[in-house]
Amino acid sequence: MGRSKGGLSTKVQAATDALGNPVRFILTGGERNDITQIETLLHGLRAGHVLADKGYDGRRAMDAIAASGAKPVVPAWTITAKRRTFGAIIYKDRNLIERFFSKIKHFGRIATRYDKLARNYAGFVNFVAAIKCCLCM
Repeated sequence: MGRSKGGLSTKVQAATDALGNPVRFILTGGERNDITQIETLLHGLRAGHVLADKGYDGRRAMDAIAASGAKPVVPAWTITAKRRTFGAIIYKDRNLIERFFSKIKHFGRIATRYDKLARNYAGFVNFVAAIKCCLCM
């Protein structure tokens, strides 16, 4: 997907439900910013809150979250002049998405991205996510 000095690089953007189960994936080049895919990730999802890391602390992300009808739970960058409050207690549940990424990266094929084609890589990410969902039920 993406190319850097080190070779091919890919980021997996994911949306999960409140239990940490995957809902949607998007693959992007490793050099692209995460915030560029926020509208696509949120399109058609119904959520009360959107939990995200500081990388999504920008007007574009906040507008997209508000447009989806959800409340943003995103900490502000420390250099931000205008500090906003966020639900720190709700934000603690963001570890579910981090645990999800940790679980799928146990599969070496995802962690190291052996696939040359994005289609094959996306297929394997979906396959692993399906296995994860089946094992959790």
